Amino acid sequence: MATTIDIDRDAAHDAAGRELGKLIYPKPSFTEQIADWIQRLLYRLTAGAASVPGGWLTIAVLLVLLALAIVVVVRIARNAMRSSRAGTVTLYGGHELSAAEHRATAERYAAAGDWSPAIRHRLRAVARQLEESGVLDAVPARTATEFARAAAEAFPDIRDQLTAAADAFNDVTYGELPGSEPQYRSVAGLDAEVGRRRAPAHDGRPTETAAQPWAEVR
Repeated sequence: MATTIDIDRDAAHDAAGRELGKLIYPKPSFTEQIADWIQRLLYRLTAGAASVPGGWLTIAVLLVLLALAIVVVVRIARNAMRSSRAGTVTLYGGHELSAAEHRATAERYAAAGDWSPAIRHRLRAVARQLEESGVLDAVPARTATEFARAAAEAFPDIRDQLTAAADAFNDVTYGELPGSEPQYRSVAGLDAEVGRRRAPAHDGRPTETAAQPWAEVR
């Protein structure tokens, strides 16, 4: 008669983990490893709830703290990644387009509801327009943040709008955050405002010229 072997759930789980760890199986991604670790932690917590002082109340508190810790870690990692990339990747990203071409490209993306590339091209249109009009020197290696700082020196009264536009660019480009219509409309509004201006006057205040047709928000 065949001999049966009793194996508890922990042993079975460990055995399955060793089997899946063999080279014949594809290695899980980092995200999958994190998810597996959380699943195993939750299993151990729930399995030992009866022996934990306070029982399920203590488990619930621990789970809430764990969730908060994960959110904090993810945000810190994402911000660090965004800051690192934003400091090395240029605003134009290899695109050699005029301001009008960037603007038209942005509007096509916006019409399709694809807000992230729409935001990127619209800010590129703003930067290229200031270069084409002679307000800023053309700097191919300039980042979005560096552009905002340089433009704010020429137009200090719209410093906040320039900073917000650069932040939106960095969020959708390096922070892997989805773009939104309000963000795009804000950058388009900045584009329209810059389109009504030219180089600052001698007293340091920006002067205005007639609004250009391409500057209208669509």
